[in-house]
Amino acid sequence: MQSQMKCPPSHIPSGVWVLGLVSMLMDISSEMIHSLLPLFMVTIIGASATVVGLIEGSAESLALIVKVFSGTLSDYLGRRKGPAVFGYALGALTKPLFALASGVGMVLTARLLDRVGKGVRGAPRDALVADIAPPHLRGAAFGLRQSLDTAGAFVGPLVAVGLMLLWANDFRAVFWVAVIPGLMAVALLVFGVREPVRRQTETRTNPIRRDNLRRLDSAYWWVVGIGSVFTLARFSEAFLVLRAQQGGMSIALVPLVMTAMNLIYALSAYPFGKLSDTMSHTRLLVVGLIVLIAADVVLAIDNHWSMVLVGVVLWGLHMGMTQGLLAAMIAGASPADLRGTAYGFFNLSSGLAMLAASALAGIVWEEFGARFTFYVGATCAACAIALITVKEGRSSSD
Repeated sequence: MQSQMKCPPSHIPSGVWVLGLVSMLMDISSEMIHSLLPLFMVTIIGASATVVGLIEGSAESLALIVKVFSGTLSDYLGRRKGPAVFGYALGALTKPLFALASGVGMVLTARLLDRVGKGVRGAPRDALVADIAPPHLRGAAFGLRQSLDTAGAFVGPLVAVGLMLLWANDFRAVFWVAVIPGLMAVALLVFGVREPVRRQTETRTNPIRRDNLRRLDSAYWWVVGIGSVFTLARFSEAFLVLRAQQGGMSIALVPLVMTAMNLIYALSAYPFGKLSDTMSHTRLLVVGLIVLIAADVVLAIDNHWSMVLVGVVLWGLHMGMTQGLLAAMIAGASPADLRGTAYGFFNLSSGLAMLAASALAGIVWEEFGARFTFYVGATCAACAIALITVKEGRSSSD
């Protein structure tokens, strides 16, 4: 623990590296399943695109909503690691349910429980990163953790492709293999991370009491608001997988779409996280939204594999530019003892937006086609840029 806190100022603490490796292992496990799950639901179980959108939206939004309670609990207890361990363990133990699923109900149950685990661990883990990293390296620390996390999201689909080719499209066998890296992630977190000692007050107070919530000022709530509008523009990546399939890509190779996206995401997250420590956060966020608009337009124009690849690469780039950035913006706008709660409320708002976005995407896909789904996403991203521009204009005139 001492070595984590007293490292040279130019180096990211070792605890952040370990948390990144934990995220990487869990993402390998999760993406081995999630890169195949939309196709599994459509081709094996017989679900429609609307059902896929509702399941994905419900699962991802639930994960974000649960972060409110886990983040608040970590603030109340003054401890981050315990809730994070529980969340990672729950995520690992739900993986066998996907292999056993025979209908939409079981897939929904497995997906929801898996995302509850993600929700439980997310806010305490992010708060732990903020606790460990010195303020002048916070953007870089979040970028590094996100890069390692996304490296797992790159490897996971790649492993899934190899196993699908080896085992003649046996979805369930691949799902069973995904259990292994999930359990490895839990073990690494338990034995590899020591939490910094935090100064405790004489009496614990409820972090969501009115007087505590008042300490989350307008700068924090603005980040929450813009993050929600941003999430409306970024529906589930399941629709990227479905778009690739429309172009005639074989089932075994479709996970390469997620591999390409996550490779770009992993390579770009740390450089852009480091860049965010030295430039305007809102300016970088606007650039990320412009890249998202470009991705949506390319994906709307054509479903040929070359166009889908370009769109997916742009999608991954915008993720690398913005996801660690938003986490760093929340850390900078919230008090240290309320960071878990701050991440929780941010993710509650984003979770509701994700549910609405993915449900809308599924409905538009069914009623009007894939092209209009991506055009709607681009419109929402343009609205987010307009809101940021108006806010910045008012700030500069004050």
